[in-house]
Amino acid sequence: MLTRLAIRNIVLIEALDLDFARGLGVLTGETGAGKSILLDALGLVIGNRADSGLVRAGEDRASVTASFEFAALPAVVRGVLDEADLEIEPGEPLILKRQLRADGGSRAFLNDQPVSVSLLREIAPVLVEIHGQHDDRGLVNSKGHRALLDRFAGGDVAGVEAAWKTWRTAQGALDAARAQVAKAAEDQDLLLAHLTELNALSPVEGEEEELAHARADMQKGEKLADDLSALQHLWTGSDSALANLRGAARRLDRIAGEHPLLADALGALDRALIEAGEAEEKLERAAEALAFDPNELDRIETRLFDLRAAARKHMCAVDDLPEKMRGMREALDAIEGGEGHVAALEATAQKAALAYRQQAEALHDLRRAAAKRLDKAVAAELAPLKLDAARFQTSVLKLPEDRWGAQGMDQVEFLISTNPGADFAPLAKIASGGELSRFILALKVALAEEGGAATVIFDEIDRGVGGAVADAIGERLARLANGSGAGGQLLAVTHSPQVAARGDRHFMIAKSSQGTVTRTSVTPLSNAERQEEIARMLSGAEVTAEARAQASRLLERA
Repeated sequence: MLTRLAIRNIVLIEALDLDFARGLGVLTGETGAGKSILLDALGLVIGNRADSGLVRAGEDRASVTASFEFAALPAVVRGVLDEADLEIEPGEPLILKRQLRADGGSRAFLNDQPVSVSLLREIAPVLVEIHGQHDDRGLVNSKGHRALLDRFAGGDVAGVEAAWKTWRTAQGALDAARAQVAKAAEDQDLLLAHLTELNALSPVEGEEEELAHARADMQKGEKLADDLSALQHLWTGSDSALANLRGAARRLDRIAGEHPLLADALGALDRALIEAGEAEEKLERAAEALAFDPNELDRIETRLFDLRAAARKHMCAVDDLPEKMRGMREALDAIEGGEGHVAALEATAQKAALAYRQQAEALHDLRRAAAKRLDKAVAAELAPLKLDAARFQTSVLKLPEDRWGAQGMDQVEFLISTNPGADFAPLAKIASGGELSRFILALKVALAEEGGAATVIFDEIDRGVGGAVADAIGERLARLANGSGAGGQLLAVTHSPQVAARGDRHFMIAKSSQGTVTRTSVTPLSNAERQEEIARMLSGAEVTAEARAQASRLLERA
């Protein structure tokens, strides 16, 4: 509930701190005292558009701070705060603050942490509900009517939502499979041609690198052919250096035992022969590796050209061609086996659709039955509120299938007819300001809704009525405030003594002038002060003994 409202430099309010409690709080005062300023200030702190005209004349800035306390933070608020990475400790009050500059700029805070104004708007519906002469939210907004009826009916909306998600997931998988099969079927001839082409080419991963190396070696061999041929001539044959070295080793072997130096010379020569043999082997291997064969070079270059041309055609690397072939085979397999897969998905989607339809139909029937009960409950409230010629109807229309959703297959809207024989139409289009507020009060009483806003405010709901009707309004406001329908707290701006007498707390709004400075103040009233204020509301400028006596009787009866 709203526990505290602090206002600084808003229009005629210089500084104001108000404490609120549970139950029904009433705000009274003479016309023009500034009651609307309080609602404008509260609207500012819950995200209404910032208007620099609200800043008190001569001041640079204004601010409004509202504190709310909850036994447990509402799930909607918790979700919004979590998404914004804002931490609120359990039991900690929720403190909203809005600063407004005279140049039109504004800033918003939540528990001293900067936030966007849109965040305030997101959480506002569970904090404050304002019903006044130009109400365009809350019960008037048809977007919320379905949820209100569902709370009244106690329907299994969560089950319908789960069934909807299951159906949409199954349908999505089916649509994707159908699209895949259709796309593959369109490309079947092209896929077959490409796959035949690649099968004939038979690309192997890593082949391009091997061919490139082989071509490079062969091109080097062409350049080194003369040198390699000369080396082979010097190294081989009966008169080659290596043959002469071997002959020398054989001759030295026969005489090496005659002197140690000859033995050493033979050892050195043997080592030279070993090294020369290794050199001969490497020269032979190099000659083989660098052997130039024009036909083989042509084959390698043709193969490289074919592989690279195929890679360009399929917009991939040469080494990815085998993977491309696998993908083509899978796509062709999907065409052959896709129909069976699609048939299985169709069965799953049909089953999910049937489950959703059954649950949504059951919810539709429940809504229709609840709508009749709600219409009857609202009708019982209309006559005491001087709306006896009006009729109320909860419209539950089944939507076409393309408009079904997670909340079912229905469009729900509250309609009224204010005159006998007149057509039903939406609340806001028919009801005048006073009628609209009384219709909303009747709805509130009939719904006795759980989970509504923490604080509900009625602005001059009693405009244009008095006597028994005003008394009926006051009785219903008190019943709502002390029941479950307003979250335990209801505030009413009123001109009616009958409504004011029903309040658990009474605030008087007054305007005073001192020279050229005009100020609005709000004062909590004691019991004696309440009697005097209600007497003023009964008698006007001059408070009479009879008015005081009548005020006393109203308070006692309340």
